[in-house]
Amino acid sequence: MKARVYVMPKAGVLDPQGKAIGHALEGLGFEGVGEVRAGKVIELDLAETDAAKAKAVAEEMARRLLANTVIESFRVEVL
Repeated sequence: MKARVYVMPKAGVLDPQGKAIGHALEGLGFEGVGEVRAGKVIELDLAETDAAKAKAVAEEMARRLLANTVIESFRVEVL
């Protein structure tokens, strides 16, 4: 079973990568782009066959390693 973990900076946390992307888009002539936030997507191939258990395992992985929960939030999607 596959799971995706989406990790984003929490609201109010400085996001220099997002700012750089926003500035680069503006430099390329793209207008009307507001705040840009940059995150990451981690795809996991899990041996678990039960969707609820797979989600619980992926959430635990995110809490313990994949996301810095002090400054990042995450959500898990089981495919």
